[in-house]
Amino acid sequence: MSGGDFEAELAAVPEAVPLLRHAVRAHLRRECADVELAVSELLGNVVRHVGPGAPVRLRVSGDGTTTRVEVTDRAGDAGAAPRSPSPDEESGRGLALLEALSVRWGVERRAGGKTVWCELDGG
Repeated sequence: MSGGDFEAELAAVPEAVPLLRHAVRAHLRRECADVELAVSELLGNVVRHVGPGAPVRLRVSGDGTTTRVEVTDRAGDAGAAPRSPSPDEESGRGLALLEALSVRWGVERRAGGKTVWCELDGG
């Protein structure tokens, strides 16, 4: 990953998703659909499950072989597990999609919040 880590603190609102995708793309100096999708899905989950306006921190880092995307919020009790939605449901596939795209992913719970992260091939 060129240019070091990317970090942003913001309110999780739907309007922030495309702005953050663009900011990450500019920081990486290239298009990276998987990283942008991870940013969208992880931030979108905070909007849906924690609530619009929740304070979050986004961090994107890389070591040359993998890129790690992390979203930290203050709701340690809000779930972060893949679902199996019915074919008619319009949502509920985000974490399953990240699970399929990523090398690995997880949730780190701490006093006062949690971090949902994924690691993708490519640095």
